[in-house]
Amino acid sequence: MSLSHGRPYLAIPGPSVVPDRVLAAMHRPSPNIYAGALHDLVDSLIPDLRAVARTAAGHVAIYIGNGHAAWEAANTNIFSRGDRALVLVTGRFGQGWADAAGRLGIAVDTIDFGRRSPADPARLAEALAADTAHTIRAVLVTHTDTASTVRNDIAALRAAIDAAGHPALLMVDCIASLGCDRFEMDAWGVDVMIAASQKGLMVPPGLAFAWFSDKARAAGATADLRTPYWDWGPRAAPDQFYQYFCGTAPTHHLYGLRESLDMLVHEEGVEAAWARHARLAGAVWAACEAWGRGGSLALNVAEAAHRGHSVTSVRIAPPHGTALREWCEREAGVTLGIGLGMAEPDDPAWHGFFRIAHMGHVNAHMTLGALAVIEAGLQALDVPHGAGALDAAAAALIAP
Repeated sequence: MSLSHGRPYLAIPGPSVVPDRVLAAMHRPSPNIYAGALHDLVDSLIPDLRAVARTAAGHVAIYIGNGHAAWEAANTNIFSRGDRALVLVTGRFGQGWADAAGRLGIAVDTIDFGRRSPADPARLAEALAADTAHTIRAVLVTHTDTASTVRNDIAALRAAIDAAGHPALLMVDCIASLGCDRFEMDAWGVDVMIAASQKGLMVPPGLAFAWFSDKARAAGATADLRTPYWDWGPRAAPDQFYQYFCGTAPTHHLYGLRESLDMLVHEEGVEAAWARHARLAGAVWAACEAWGRGGSLALNVAEAAHRGHSVTSVRIAPPHGTALREWCEREAGVTLGIGLGMAEPDDPAWHGFFRIAHMGHVNAHMTLGALAVIEAGLQALDVPHGAGALDAAAAALIAP
């Protein structure tokens, strides 16, 4: 007998839970792509995508693709072969963006801050000060790394670039944070930001986005890595509708995106969504801290200010991480995230991590339910842990 029968809960950090409203909006016949309502719908998306990114003047390009596609869009529109990039690595996906750039022929320097700490603005300033010839074209960094769940202080990194008097662009991966954590493209001086549809935007995987400033557009005007498909110029300022997508539009994803932006921007409000994610994250952290007082379980990121509000990475003595994930899915219908990038799959330490996602279409009962299932799993597997986790989570949810 299993208690998993019923509606499952996918608590992995993307794809996130897709709202029924978004699914319903996508469930329709194919539309006319040459004229009519679809054109008006796409035009309506652009102001709301700017609102989510908190930019008044930033340009927006939409691609058919995932987060890796967004990396490629940013890289190819800014860099030429041999240009130099400085990547601040705080997890698997920071390193992934660096690797993607290197394979395009970009000269990549990295500063690796480990998997538990944010990028240090002082070290960034030092690296830029040493680049007296200003050969570094851009600084690349994740806002929240989906694997380590480290959140970087983007405003502080921008200040470090400015203090060094360096002209480098600031490019930020917001794939795991958009719509979940406070992000201010204009106020924080971000030149390029990227995201994808399958996390805080609550749409199935398939759309990638790039926002870019006038400064970034000018800086990349001569980029020789740009190809007809990745060129963000026509996508952001099309003369004809097909240029939005360099061909056929991703029609049903666009209907889903329109519904999700209605929910996020016009109904809940972006700032309210940030506050909701912060409160839910706090409940998860409170539960983990309580469990950790009687066993090996611990939050991967020690300081709350450095944790993302969309997903939490948890350490536990192996093999309890894998055993707990398997129990939760098999016995209770809750799927937790693997410890991606925290160890190699053939390393015993790989079994000592799991992640709890709390991004996008998620509320108090979903979060408390997932935590209650984890509590049951710890008990069923006789994993040592502290008491009072669910009480702590409830108290965090209702705290002023």
